[in-house]
Amino acid sequence: MKNGNAQYWVEKLGLLPHPEGGFYKNTFKSEEQTTDKELSVNFEGTRKLYTSIYFLLTSDNVSHFHRLKSDELWYYHAGSSLTVHVIEEDGTYREIKLGMDLENGEVPQALVPKNSIFGSSVMEEDTCSLVGCMVSPGFEFTDFELFTQAELLAKYPQHEEIIKKLAYETLPE
Repeated sequence: MKNGNAQYWVEKLGLLPHPEGGFYKNTFKSEEQTTDKELSVNFEGTRKLYTSIYFLLTSDNVSHFHRLKSDELWYYHAGSSLTVHVIEEDGTYREIKLGMDLENGEVPQALVPKNSIFGSSVMEEDTCSLVGCMVSPGFEFTDFELFTQAELLAKYPQHEEIIKKLAYETLPE
C-alpha cells in the first residue's frame, strides 16, 4: 500500500530529517507578521503569524520530547494513527490519539499548548503516519528546545516510562 510506505511520502513530498526525529517539510508561512516579544529571548522585530509543515514518523522512529513557545495544531493526513504524548506545564501527562477512528477516541486534529513538553509515536507496527503541524506564532528554531532523559526525570520522575521512551539519552549534535 503506497500510503503506508514512509519512503513513498519522503520522496513525493520532499521530506527531510528533523532534529526531533522523523521527517518534515515546510509548507506554508504566513505573509502576516506579529510583534509578540514574549515569544523568544532571541526575538528581534517581527515573526510570521503562523507556519506549517508536513511531518512523518515511522513505527521505528519517535518524535523526541521537546518544547515550543507557541501553540502547535496537529492535523492527521494518512497512514497509521499517531499518539501525541504531552507533559503540561503543571506536570500532568496526557495522550492525544490523532487519527480517524473517532469511535475509539481518535481525533483528526488536536492542539498542543505552548510551553508543553511533547513528543509523538506511531501506533501501529511496520507503518508510518503523515500529519501536518501548524505553529502560531510561527515556528523559529530559536524557540525549539529538546530534552535529555536526565533533565526530564529530575523534574517529572512520575513519568519515567514515557520519558525513557521519548527523550534522548544525550542530545544529538
